[in-house]
Amino acid sequence: MLKIYNTLTKQKQEFKPLKEKKVGFYQCGPTVYWTQHIGNIRAMVMSDIIVRTFKYLGYEVNFVRNYTDVGHLTSDADFGEDKLEKGAKRENLTPQQISEKYIKIFEEDLKKLNTLSPTHRPKATETIPEIVSMIQTLIDKGFAYQTDLAIYFDISKAKDYTKLSGQSLEKNIQGAGSGDVTDIQKKNHSDFALWFFKKGVHQNALQTWKSPWGQGFPGWHIECSAMSKKFIGDTIDIHMGGVEHIPVHHTNEIAQSESANDTKFVNYWIHNEHLLVDGGKMSKSQGTSFSVSDIEKRGYRPLSLRYFFLQAHYRSQQNFTWDALRASQTGLINLYGQVAKLDNTNFFQKVFSPRGKINIDYKKKFTEKLEDDFNTAQALAVVSDLLKSNLNDKDKLATILDFDKVLGLDLNKAKSMAPKIFSDKIIPSNIVMLVEKRKEAKKNKDYAESDRLRDEIKKLGYEIKDTPEGQKIYKN
Repeated sequence: MLKIYNTLTKQKQEFKPLKEKKVGFYQCGPTVYWTQHIGNIRAMVMSDIIVRTFKYLGYEVNFVRNYTDVGHLTSDADFGEDKLEKGAKRENLTPQQISEKYIKIFEEDLKKLNTLSPTHRPKATETIPEIVSMIQTLIDKGFAYQTDLAIYFDISKAKDYTKLSGQSLEKNIQGAGSGDVTDIQKKNHSDFALWFFKKGVHQNALQTWKSPWGQGFPGWHIECSAMSKKFIGDTIDIHMGGVEHIPVHHTNEIAQSESANDTKFVNYWIHNEHLLVDGGKMSKSQGTSFSVSDIEKRGYRPLSLRYFFLQAHYRSQQNFTWDALRASQTGLINLYGQVAKLDNTNFFQKVFSPRGKINIDYKKKFTEKLEDDFNTAQALAVVSDLLKSNLNDKDKLATILDFDKVLGLDLNKAKSMAPKIFSDKIIPSNIVMLVEKRKEAKKNKDYAESDRLRDEIKKLGYEIKDTPEGQKIYKN
């Protein structure tokens, strides 16, 4: 029985889908004006675990993750500059060029971390007709009103506006951000914009569209409501986002969606906690807003980062340090080595000998951990217990490869990815990375680089030899 912690009810609840064995799952995706830091990437890996878990349990998953490519201002409320325009000015590109550039980087990063592609990846700029339609519905029903500068949602008309956050409205206001613009025609301080007109501070907006009310662009909150409705429906099973979205963005999504659609918006709200760096908040100014590229430049495999993420529950803060990542990479290499040892059959034996069987008892234990609010840390503990068990190697291998449908660590490639083991000691991760780089250099016929890397490896106390079976590493 799968149980999910629902932010709306503040408790774990048995998951009951709207349609039998089908899941409609929406995740707030990135605002694509910058390279996503590893904190945002962690959220994407956690949603991937959730998708993989549902598939493992036999569900059909309609997973929608959007791209915000307009309308998200530099505060989460209605203040500041559009983030895409800010990025465009920074790099002297158009907003579209900025979004295309950073969507590509984002998708490449997620591919490196072995995440599955969503069913749909809508962009806000491609959903303008649906956004305009929803705003018109809210106007017609009396939930929205127009000023000279924008169209706003009237929060006084919303039923139980702060039910998700549980905050008093005054605290909700305090969490809405601050800025230098106030529309004196707003009825309530916390009324939020559905549509900004090309006027006032947005007079020179770079991305605008025609609407029944005037030229302009959508607010950030309405975009997710329109996209989730278009690709899943009026009510969705699961909505996921960061804890920072609870008081403003998700609160506003609920208000406008339930007012427009006359039905419950989301049955289960899932919120992931933040990734810290050295015990503090990630910061560009302090140089701690690391990206996947930064991880690779330091010689770490992206899958080592995925393995690191799996060791903490999505609702727990996790503290990133380089020492922690190094330990995770060593742990992953060790795991590859153990799995590779289980696969000791040659090609002939693989074809003609019986395959191993998935052990039902361990599968049950593994599934129970996942069904407890997607507890990946406990699921990894089951993997460790399995490897220490007295099962035969074939059954161990079959079982752990079954688990990897959720873990996503590419354990089926362990034999080729695992480093060679010398005297029961694992080759250090920095040596492994150099070996991998040399392998790539040889593949690209860059023999000068290949020789340079071989010499560098030798200086570090290891020797590499090319054999018909591939590169082999020896300690000097």
